Amino acid sequence: MNKGDSMSNLINSITSSRVWRSFFRHGWPDNPLDRSLIMTTNIFFHLHPVKVNRKSLKASYSFGLGIMSALVFVELSITGLLLMFYYTAAIEHAYTNIVQLQTQVPFGQLLRNLHRWGAHGMVIVVVLHMVRVFYTGAYKPPRQFNWVIGVLLLLLTLGASFTGYLLPWDQLAFWAITVGTSVASYAPVIGDQIRLFLLGGPEIAQAALTRFYVLHVILIPGVIALLTSIHLWRVRKDGGLAANEDN
Repeated sequence: MNKGDSMSNLINSITSSRVWRSFFRHGWPDNPLDRSLIMTTNIFFHLHPVKVNRKSLKASYSFGLGIMSALVFVELSITGLLLMFYYTAAIEHAYTNIVQLQTQVPFGQLLRNLHRWGAHGMVIVVVLHMVRVFYTGAYKPPRQFNWVIGVLLLLLTLGASFTGYLLPWDQLAFWAITVGTSVASYAPVIGDQIRLFLLGGPEIAQAALTRFYVLHVILIPGVIALLTSIHLWRVRKDGGLAANEDN
């Protein structure tokens, strides 16, 4: 067997695996059929398919937990954007900004509480959503790829909640992040690198506040929005029924 045959066999074994087929539902676009399938399954052109499984739309099946998660994320995005008008990510001003927001800005206390309780609510709803998917078997083929996306969204939700904890720059936030980053440092091999990445130095200071702020308001929400779009698209394409239920 020559080198070309070995490479061809490797490619065939990869493209025929369950992992590959959970990502890609059509072949390489070297023929008219697969080229058309790329267009008809494109997330930006065809978010909603021609038909949807009726049983997966029942309220008693999903309890609306997925939509609730998306709505809470939208609420957090709006309230978070409004909070940014009154917050400066600097250790000299962060705590003072929060106090001024709660005492001097009209409805400032309400705005902060909406964001804080929304963050707690999103964690609870996403966890319940994952439990519902697992309990109903909606993670089974051909939905295993979407299950992985859901797990990533859960981790990102926890990450968003964790990074937002430091931003008020009070004693509760300081010691919570101290404990959290210390726990992260115990991860095998890369634990110290994770802690250094989060804090930007040996202690919790301006570098840590800046990094947590960027992670909380830009990086993590952006990735959540992208993965949520893919997640909703795959729900529409794959349906939400368990593998042993009829379509």
